[in-house]
Amino acid sequence: MALNKDELKHLYRKRAWLYDLSANLYYLIGFREQAYRRKAIAALRLKRGDTVVEIGCGTGLNFPLFRDAVGSEGKIIGVDLTAEMLQKAGERVRRNGWANVELVHGDAAEFRFPPNLGGVISTFALTLVPEFDRAIRNGCLALIPGKRWVVLDFKLPSWRAAALFVPLLVFLTKPFGVRRELAERHPWESIGKYLGGVSITELYFGFTYIAVGEKGAACQE
Repeated sequence: MALNKDELKHLYRKRAWLYDLSANLYYLIGFREQAYRRKAIAALRLKRGDTVVEIGCGTGLNFPLFRDAVGSEGKIIGVDLTAEMLQKAGERVRRNGWANVELVHGDAAEFRFPPNLGGVISTFALTLVPEFDRAIRNGCLALIPGKRWVVLDFKLPSWRAAALFVPLLVFLTKPFGVRRELAERHPWESIGKYLGGVSITELYFGFTYIAVGEKGAACQE
């Protein structure tokens, strides 16, 4: 059964202190997480001075990549449900002396996106949000026309024999709240519903994907 929001907060409250280390352990099974993050952020096509919102920012692992893209004149807004994860993100921000990062403690579905965004992204987080469709729509409405919403997340692959490996994948990702029931959530379909120019790239034998959409006429109040 998929975890509810209170259970997710409890889980990530406990995992916050070792999150970065535990995430890196997946390299041992060939899961190139940092490379996937770089690929997803590159797909945003951010420019210097842009404002980017990250839904489920966690400990701020993506912040250095955002900073490289938007520069000191841009702005990074990180939203997360768990205060302890944001505490670690805040430590990262202070350690690097970044003055253009804003951290928001709150629910992704209730977050009020500021206008004129240069990009919205979620990496390995949005599938955990039951109301992901609302978050995607709200983010789309706040984007500047032509700017992008990007989702990097897990999914079940389409190849027939993949079902044999699903129990292993669920076991390996269970520490991060991933459950088999989450396979019924398809954020990429909401990207296709609200945005145009959609592309979907499968990674890691189809167990991971990057969905990219650009704001166009379909995303209106």
